Amino acid sequence: MALPLDVLQKSVNQKLHLLLKDGRIIEGKLSGYDEYMNMVLEDVEESYDDTKRRLGTIILRGNNVVSISLK
Repeated sequence: MALPLDVLQKSVNQKLHLLLKDGRIIEGKLSGYDEYMNMVLEDVEESYDDTKRRLGTIILRGNNVVSISLK
């Protein structure tokens, strides 16, 4: 089983698929992160209830993330 920070370390400059606590799905390229799993994502697209919207660059607080996978 991979630890979350190990997954993030290997995923810098790659596309990620993130499930958030409120059910939203975030897809974007990981630019950076910190020890609290706060992430900077670029070219982000958010999906929620069959709607999609482009968000550009965001900072995502790590405690909102339920799961992380490589796209």
